[in-house]
Amino acid sequence: MGDGRDQEEYVRQVLEAYRKTPGTTGTVHRADRLLAAQLYQRGLSVKVIENALVLATTRRLIRPADAPPLGTIRSLAYFLPVIEEVLELRVSPDYFEYLRYRLARAGSTR
Repeated sequence: MGDGRDQEEYVRQVLEAYRKTPGTTGTVHRADRLLAAQLYQRGLSVKVIENALVLATTRRLIRPADAPPLGTIRSLAYFLPVIEEVLELRVSPDYFEYLRYRLARAGSTR
């Protein structure tokens, strides 16, 4: 890949997306930073990570009203299984745009 600045920018983008994700603490820890660097080393695009964050968050928010509340997400590692799932998905990018729309609507009604 590129130089160290590329990795720094990638890590910054991933951690900022994680920090802004509904349901997280909004706090970044050293382990999150290390994981973001590992994702960079694997060659995963920021878009894949963002899509996984959106998918997991949408699943958490769009649940039955009587479902028990979910705990706060405290680590980027929580999203690893969903990142792997997104890598295996064969869906249009439009699907993730739809999820972003649903997520925005769900957030505005709560």
